[in-house]
Amino acid sequence: MRIFKFKICLFGEPAVGKTSLIRRFVYDTFDEKYLSTIGTKVSKKTVSLEINGEEIRVDMMIWDIMGQESFRQLLKDAYFYGAEGLIGVADITRKNTLYALDEWLKEIFKITGEKPIIFIGNKYDLKENAEWGEDEIKQLTEKYRAIKYLFTSAKTGEGVEDTFLTLARKLVEKKI
Repeated sequence: MRIFKFKICLFGEPAVGKTSLIRRFVYDTFDEKYLSTIGTKVSKKTVSLEINGEEIRVDMMIWDIMGQESFRQLLKDAYFYGAEGLIGVADITRKNTLYALDEWLKEIFKITGEKPIIFIGNKYDLKENAEWGEDEIKQLTEKYRAIKYLFTSAKTGEGVEDTFLTLARKLVEKKI
C-alpha cells in the first residue's frame, strides 16, 4: 500500500466555520459555541482511497487558521508554505465572506503558486437565510479553475467528508 502525506490549508473570514468543518471531518463532532481560532491549529486524519484498483493511504495534515486580516498579513507565509491543497470556506448567510476568498487567494498564490482548491459554501443548514448561491460560487470556481465547489454543513455533516476526500483524491492523482 502506498502512503501519501499532504498539507491542506483551510482559509476564509472569521466565523465561516473552518474549525467546525475540521472538527466534523476529523472527530465527527459539532459544537454550537463559537470559539475564535487563535493562531493556527493542525489536525491529522488518515483516509483510505481506492484509485485505479489500488488501495492508497492518505495522511491529511489539516491546518486551521484564524481569519482576521491582520493575521493573514502577519503569518501567511509560514502558514501556507508547503500547502498542497486548499479549501476556501465562505458562509452562505454572509455574502462578503464569499468575495473575501478572492483577496485571500491573491495572497496565498504568491506563496504557494496555484494549487488544487475546493470552494465551500458552509452553513447549508441555514440555506433559508442564504445571501448567495450556486451562481456566485460557480463564478469563483471557474475563475480559479478550482476542482469543484460544494455546499456543506458542519452542523449536519452534509458535504464535509466529500470535500476532504475529493481533495485527497485529486492530490493523489497528481502524484501517481
